[in-house]
Formats: sequence, C-alpha cells, structure tokens
Amino acid sequence: MRKLGYLTPTEFQLRALSRIVGGHSLTGIAPEGAGKTTTYVLGTLMRLTYTQDEAPKILVLAPNGERVTAIVDQFLAISQNPNLHIMGLKTSGGMEEEIEGLVRGVDIVVATPARARAVYLKLGLNLNRIQTFVIDDADEIVKQGMQIRVRELAQSCGKVQYLAFSTAAHEKLNAMLDDFMPHAAVIEVEELADRTAETHELLAYRVPEATAKISLLNRLLEDEDIFDKVVVFANSPQTVQKLSQRLRAKKGAIGVLGPGAAGENEFADAADFKQSPLGRVLLVGNESKGQPDLSGIPIIIHFDVPEDIALFKQRIVKTNEEVIAITFVTDLELPTQRKIEQSLGKDIPVLPLPDGLAIDKPGTEATKAEDGDT
Repeated sequence: MRKLGYLTPTEFQLRALSRIVGGHSLTGIAPEGAGKTTTYVLGTLMRLTYTQDEAPKILVLAPNGERVTAIVDQFLAISQNPNLHIMGLKTSGGMEEEIEGLVRGVDIVVATPARARAVYLKLGLNLNRIQTFVIDDADEIVKQGMQIRVRELAQSCGKVQYLAFSTAAHEKLNAMLDDFMPHAAVIEVEELADRTAETHELLAYRVPEATAKISLLNRLLEDEDIFDKVVVFANSPQTVQKLSQRLRAKKGAIGVLGPGAAGENEFADAADFKQSPLGRVLLVGNESKGQPDLSGIPIIIHFDVPEDIALFKQRIVKTNEEVIAITFVTDLELPTQRKIEQSLGKDIPVLPLPDGLAIDKPGTEATKAEDGDT
C-alpha cells in the first residue's frame, strides 16, 4: 500500500476496514475521494479464501463499463498476486467468450447489474460460492433504475457478506438495500473542503419526486411580495417549456430567456426582464448559451440540481447584494448536492416542505401527497 502512495488511512477507511475484514455487512456513505473503493478492495482481498473452486468468491456490481475497468485495475494493483483470477464483464455484445472464461475459474467478477444478470441467466455465472457481494456507486445504480437486477442477484447468492457504497443515503437507496441487507451497519463520513466558500444565503428543499417540484414552486410564488423578481434555472429546455406552461401566475409574469414556448414572454437578456413591469419569473436553461447577469435579482432558484458544480458556485458566490439561492433536491439528485456541499465546505440548510403540498400530475387535478407515496 505504501508503494501505491497510501501512507495514512482516511477517516472512512479507519472506520470501515475492520468491519469488512471481520465479515460484517455494511453500507458505506462517504463523498468522492474518501477511499471507498480502496477500502472494500483491500478488505475483501484480506478475507478472500482461495480454493480450487471454479465459482467466483466475490461479485462487484458497478454502474457502467468505465467503473468496471477501474475496479478491476484497483484489485490488480493492490493484490499483486499473480494467482488472483479476476474478470471484468463487458457491458454488451456476445457472452460466449466470457462464459468460457468463467467456467475455467475466476475468483472475482466485476460487472454491471444488467450484464451480470444476463450471464447468470445463461448459467454462465455461478453464485453458489459467493462470499462477498459488493455494490459500488450504489446511488448511480439507483439513478439508472437497476434496482430490480441488483435485488435478484443479491437474493440468488444466499447468505453472504453484503457491502454497498454511496455518496449519499436516501429512501430510494434504502428501498433497494433493505430487501437483502436490512440490518447492515451504516458508516457515514462527511468530508468537507478545508476552506468554506463565501456565498449568498443558501437554502434547500428535499422533495419526494420531481413532480412535487412544480407544486412547491407554485406555492412559493404565491407570495408576490417576496418572490417579486426570481430567476429559475432548469437542466433542460424541455423542463423550461413545461414550467412556462404549468406555473400559475398572472399573464405576462412568466418569461423565458431566449426562444421559449409559443405564446410566452421571451427576453433577450436578463436586463430586459429586470425592466419589465409585469415579469416576475425568468426561466433559464442550464445549457443556455451565456448565463444571465444576476445582479439586482434577490432570489434565484435551482429547480434542478445542476451537474456542473462550477456553474452552481459561479451563481451563488457572495456579492454586496442580499440574495437568497434556493435548490430543489430529489433523492436522485442528492449525490450531486452532496458534491456541491463538499466543494463549498459547508452543508446547505434544508427547509421543511409546506403543509399539504400537492403533487401535480399532467392531465389530472393536483393530489395531496400521502405518507409513503413516493
């Protein structure tokens, strides 16, 4: 490990490694750079029992081919064992060659959930000897909707050590893991930047589903005194168009930066919006060419959490003006929000949702969200 440059363990490694080596199932929650992959690679290698069985002992699920390759490389770099047989499965294409390799004997298999399940159903992946079942980047796996495949593979392994790793914990992640590791220990480490960024006042709302965001925004906009000039950022032109059609406001109050939905106000730049006596809300796509001048805008809202962290930080950097920046965050966006907080060196306070918040559904009347209806 010293030769690889690992001189001192991270906080996450100090807390998690002994449990992994001890055979405990656990869910590890920590930001990027906390050493999650190195922790489980080292821990599983330390407890790996080498036998002459042809069936693999460790199965690692990853969200994409790039991660599969990186994990295989990490196993090889740390093990330095020429007798270790590890195979990373492709994400697509023919399976015959891979199945032949598995039959010859493999200690560790790394694959996406879809590929692992496909090879398993072809009777090419034997799960009867699995000792440790690892889910790498579990939040990304959930985001891609691969929960069913993960559960099917996990439940086919029998009684094994389960390890899951994520940058954030949320209900959708728990729903995937609870079926097969309901009593696993949870180790959560929050590592923020050493320096705290100087920003405007930052606030966030955790919403159960994307559909609830429109209801929440409509509820906030009911207060015309506070929300009199607002810029709302969304990730895609489609979302901008949807908002232009579904936000409830007086005629002329909703505007779009650049070409927008037919019949809506279009502003060439933010200056025109600021001078408009009727305009209250300016809708802007995160992918728009050139970002608007936000000077003189007291409230900005990120309807979606932007993937570009630098763009988010650019908008909320502290100036001489009093500005409130609000972000709407779903479970699937929480990992990106955690990366933003890590970069800023501080947590963003979360506000409670308004009582009786309705979830808008296209083509139907808004219905009140019931407990557990997520």
